[in-house]
Amino acid sequence: MSIANKLARKELIAMVPYQSARRLFASSGDMQGKIWLNANEASGPGHYQVNSDSINRYPDFQPENLINAYRQYCRLSAENILATRGADEGIELIIRTFCQAYQDSVLICPPTYGMYAISAENHGADIIKVPLTKELALDLAGLKAQVGQAKVVFLCSPGNPTGNLLSQDEIQTALELFAESAIVVVDEAYIEFSPEQSVASWLKKYPHLVILRTLSKAFALAGLRCGFTLANTDIIAMLSKVIAPYPISAPVADIASTALAPSGLEQMNVRVQETNMLRVQLADWLAQQSWCSQVFNSDANFVLFRCQNETIKNFIFESLARQGILIRDQSKQQNLTDCLRISIGSEHELSLLKQTIINSFNDKLTTDNVITTTAQTAAKEN
Repeated sequence: MSIANKLARKELIAMVPYQSARRLFASSGDMQGKIWLNANEASGPGHYQVNSDSINRYPDFQPENLINAYRQYCRLSAENILATRGADEGIELIIRTFCQAYQDSVLICPPTYGMYAISAENHGADIIKVPLTKELALDLAGLKAQVGQAKVVFLCSPGNPTGNLLSQDEIQTALELFAESAIVVVDEAYIEFSPEQSVASWLKKYPHLVILRTLSKAFALAGLRCGFTLANTDIIAMLSKVIAPYPISAPVADIASTALAPSGLEQMNVRVQETNMLRVQLADWLAQQSWCSQVFNSDANFVLFRCQNETIKNFIFESLARQGILIRDQSKQQNLTDCLRISIGSEHELSLLKQTIINSFNDKLTTDNVITTTAQTAAKEN
């Protein structure tokens, strides 16, 4: 037995880590030659310059330029904002701050983002699952039954991997249910694609509300690892006790601040409009395909769809992968049997995806016909 296995917490030895898009294909050869439509990233390169004058110095705990830029963007006070290494660090901080290891629980509503459960397991927190309804709405009766059982409740809107928005009435009901017993986290990683549905303005009314944001999606800065946790000042103060002393590097703060400046916001808004248009076009195309049994409503930068059966799902996934086009298999998620998810890349990338699927089915039909004809001829000769 290795020293790591001997000394590690027992539950970590068998735990399966979160399988990110890059991690899933890390051993598949040429990473640069792929078309990445499996990680909900924006397409195209970013163009930013970095000032390295002070790279020999530790950065500020919360860089003033970054906090001020995001304050103006989200229209909250600086005291309500904590910059983090992506929204993922915000998830970790919330669990570590409010959950006692091996005593407390978090509540999730699957199908949902996998890092809520992974972060809880890493910290030794139990996981309570209250699945979304068949309509992908909150199960309010199920949530009510768990009041007092969880310290943190994670709600994702728009959802990942589903793409749907939770109704604001349902979110409000959840907030009222857990007003005295839990932190309610609304993950708004994709909110730029439907900004009118943000609940950031509710912070004054709900002291236990926490909102997660990121620059990874609409801002096209996934490689920067910059996110924000929005909350009331007492929660921000608690999280600030747990977070690392220098969470945001100076170059990250500089690039993110540029992206949040007026010209950067203009680029982001154009990107969102283009993404929304391409998403509608892709959803319409999928709905017309005989092998597709369901296209889920989406207010994010991806489309989730269900195939007629597992054989077709695997055929599409593998046919695309052979051509270097990577999408995400979500069929292991609760209630998402035979489902695949496509990130909205560029118009060219999506055209290649569609044509590859069409060509693959045509090739399969030709092959099947040849096999059938050969078998029939052999049968007649016998």
